[in-house]
Amino acid sequence: MKSLTIGQLAHEVGINPESIRFYEAQNLVPEPPRSLAGYRMYPLSAVLRIRFIKRAQELGFSLKEIKELLSLAEDRTTDCADVRELAQAKVAEISQKIQTLEAMKRALTVLAETCPGTGPAVNCSILESISSDEARHEN
Repeated sequence: MKSLTIGQLAHEVGINPESIRFYEAQNLVPEPPRSLAGYRMYPLSAVLRIRFIKRAQELGFSLKEIKELLSLAEDRTTDCADVRELAQAKVAEISQKIQTLEAMKRALTVLAETCPGTGPAVNCSILESISSDEARHEN
């Protein structure tokens, strides 16, 4: 079976070798055997595993959640409903973040629209609003 050095693996998946070492430290990628010269020699399956990790990150999953997904994927007794539950929880979390971001956007839009855009920054209505006690207690 062909194996890859850390540099080859990093090139194949489009990340740097330090990221691979980090994934190993986080127990997302098993530490591979070493060659007689001491080089890490990754199996070809590591390419698929790291691509899985990167795609899950793109979907918003944390490393802890990815570890759970990998565990579910490797457990032959896992039901698809378990994976679906994790995905639905992530959707709910993302929806909450979107609501928070929309509220932030509305607040900043109002501040930007009410700012005259002239004069010294020490008199800026945006800065005054951000530093006021009332603005801190509204959230």
